[in-house]
Amino acid sequence: MTNKINPKIKKLILAAMFLAIGMVLPLITMQIKEIGDTLLPMHLPVLLCGFLCGWRYGAAVGLILPFLRSATFGMPPIFPQAVWMSAELATYGLVAGFMYHSLKKKNIKIIYISLITAQIAGRIVWGITKTLLLLYQSKSFGFAAFITGGFIDAVPGIILQLVIIPIIVTLVDREVQKNQ
Repeated sequence: MTNKINPKIKKLILAAMFLAIGMVLPLITMQIKEIGDTLLPMHLPVLLCGFLCGWRYGAAVGLILPFLRSATFGMPPIFPQAVWMSAELATYGLVAGFMYHSLKKKNIKIIYISLITAQIAGRIVWGITKTLLLLYQSKSFGFAAFITGGFIDAVPGIILQLVIIPIIVTLVDREVQKNQ
């Protein structure tokens, strides 16, 4: 009898774990909205899911997470915030996973290329989706608001991602290679 777990089952279990972490992590910062807006607690598990499970799982967790949190905790509000967050997070998981698993080498440089590409793509999708949803409500979302909300206000969360994610991905990759 073998103790090997089917890789698809392993990825599904990990994706469920990342979804659960994404549900709980924002509870730490929800008392002060501005801290949550700057530390971006839902982004970490989605990005990690993309890196460690692949783009399909990362995109699925990113797509589901804001709606599941909205249904469970009432935050973020389902419309329009959960909608634009869902588009943004799905993009993070998709791009991080696709970039990382498409590139042959697995090293710190590739992790950073994949991570930064995912961060930029996610922010662009966030800005486009937010603009369209606010236009639907006859509100505007200008370029200055995009830069401020998408990048300047998010600097602490972006730095946190740039520090924590490469460390975790490197440690997991080392452990996986050691056990092969």
